[in-house]
Amino acid sequence: MCVVLKYGVWNVNVPEMSAVNALVGSGYAPLSAMVLAARGLKDARQASKYLSCNGPLPDPFLMTDMALAAGRVGLAMSRGERIAVYGDYDVDGITATCLLYDFLRRHGADVVSYIPARMEEGYGLNPTAVRQLHSQGVKLIVTVDCGITAIQEAKLCRDLGIDLVITDHHECKDALPQALAVVDPHRPDGGYPHRDLSGVGVAFKLAAALSGSQEEVLAEYADMVCLGTVADVMPLRGENRAFAARGLEALRHTRRPGLAALMQECGCEPDMVSAASIGFMLAPRINAAGRMGQVELATELFLTQDPDRAKELAQALCALNRQRQAVEAQIYQEAVAMLPLDRPPEAIVLSGETWHQGVVGIVASRIAEEYNCPTFLICMDGDHGKASSRSYGGFNLFASLSALSPLLESFGGHELAAGFTIARDRIDQFRQQVCRLAADYYANTESRTSLDIDCAVTPELLTVSGVDSLSVLEPCGNGCPKPVLMMERVVVEKIHMVGGGRHMRLRLRQGHHALGAICFSTDPQTASIAPGDLVDVAFVPQVNEFRGERTVQLNIQDIRPSCAAPCGGETVSYRALRTGAITRQAAASLLPDRKTLALVWQYLSAAGGSVTEPPMCLCRKIVRWSGSPLSLGQLLTCLDIFADVALLDLRRDHKTITIRLTRPAGKADLQQSKTMQRLLQAKEG
Repeated sequence: MCVVLKYGVWNVNVPEMSAVNALVGSGYAPLSAMVLAARGLKDARQASKYLSCNGPLPDPFLMTDMALAAGRVGLAMSRGERIAVYGDYDVDGITATCLLYDFLRRHGADVVSYIPARMEEGYGLNPTAVRQLHSQGVKLIVTVDCGITAIQEAKLCRDLGIDLVITDHHECKDALPQALAVVDPHRPDGGYPHRDLSGVGVAFKLAAALSGSQEEVLAEYADMVCLGTVADVMPLRGENRAFAARGLEALRHTRRPGLAALMQECGCEPDMVSAASIGFMLAPRINAAGRMGQVELATELFLTQDPDRAKELAQALCALNRQRQAVEAQIYQEAVAMLPLDRPPEAIVLSGETWHQGVVGIVASRIAEEYNCPTFLICMDGDHGKASSRSYGGFNLFASLSALSPLLESFGGHELAAGFTIARDRIDQFRQQVCRLAADYYANTESRTSLDIDCAVTPELLTVSGVDSLSVLEPCGNGCPKPVLMMERVVVEKIHMVGGGRHMRLRLRQGHHALGAICFSTDPQTASIAPGDLVDVAFVPQVNEFRGERTVQLNIQDIRPSCAAPCGGETVSYRALRTGAITRQAAASLLPDRKTLALVWQYLSAAGGSVTEPPMCLCRKIVRWSGSPLSLGQLLTCLDIFADVALLDLRRDHKTITIRLTRPAGKADLQQSKTMQRLLQAKEG
């Protein structure tokens, strides 16, 4: 069984050697030059622009309605009117709220902050909160990281005599709220050069517009802007890249007792803080406050100047995060138990009566990655449910929810993550239609499980200095990922387990070069590898330091059997065959000849007549065993032909296929296979 093969297709870029040579000639190390060239950068000028963390920050007033927003906030400050900063309960919303609240407070404003309770109030502006703020004498509400869909709430503000300024970064619907100002880089009538700002990024721009100096505001709040930008998985390009770099430096020397205490409590070394440690260590603990209904712990953490209180808050957030993990595990088990076992889903839509609204989004993300499809988890409350959804493989959630909006009571979000409210009696219809949308989308893609690889390398390039040179790409994250490299035809020399038997450490060899590697959360049995095997490895290179010695280690992302012949992962033609929409040309590409059918059958027989494998892994093993070319679509077609005439039983789940040879009495006639007949008819036109 080859479970470690996670991706059906490896998309390997091939750098232009002229670009590599030009970059090396400009002073880049050969390995970093190959990665940069593989990402389409042809010379030092392009590379410098791509990597720059010090580019000029665009004028905030380039953003539509920024002048109106800043003017109204400034007027409220000069009049002494009470201002409410209204935010969201995730890291982006919390940092945006704290930044703008603290900025206005420091500049003498009468300001309060408000973040809705996740379970009781839900996301965004709501009428109860608006009326409560009105009763407190608030004359101006400024939203951060929310508000772009608040049509009715904007009308309520007008009716109550409250001015509303919206700052948000989510996708806009056809109609904008009738607010005094709507500041959102996604506005269709906007001309701001960077559309991918986070909510805290837009809040920073408003503060900078009020201040008149972006540099002064960034010097004070770079850590908050960085945390929200990275936690919300914004692309680290252009302005966001400057935010991340400046913010990481601020975090290394933070002046905020709360952040210092949180880093200490969760074991995040300030000198080693990175975008990855924000994503895996800091952000989950800050998010836990909102998820578990105690968002005030996180806002106080950012604003307190008391080191003792900061320590208490950091400990409380870590405890909440442990509670969140336990709740997440329970929801995950319940959700997976609901899934069908007989077929891989195009999209997953599940509902639970007792699920925790603050945690289902994490579970949806986990299930989407594991089952390779968009996932929608709905928390029921009487006749209605609130859903969190996560995308997979490029499926656009916001566009799909827009298309299905007649079935929904409300929705919002963006391409990769979104939420909505739905009536109980509409869930089945929604499930059917979103599965159809997903099926249509994936029918036009090569594979929903693909790994993007910067380039193939030889071991000579993987020196300590070579891997160190890749630091030129930092900060790495969405939009500028850590380099993923590949080596082909590598011998597995040694295997031993570490981490209490949870992880697999390998010694790999190619020629005279030996390299250490780590493969997390797997073992030799599930990976189906043994010493002596010839494999291809996809990996992130890193440098380990132990007792003063620095060595290169490969952090394995995927392993596949090496092949001496072509082994393509194309399945579009096969999916067309399954849906009855196959073309003549596609049928010709799939129709197996006697030799192909024979080698597939012979391999299965030699394997003992029973196989459970990821399809692509099985395909590569057959190619390696036979030395003959075979595509994934051809293999799946052969298996269907054999199953049609009862030569084998075939079962598919979300990652693997299970094959059991039946060896019936008498000789099977493959020409009688329904699959074979469809192919022959399609080929003949």
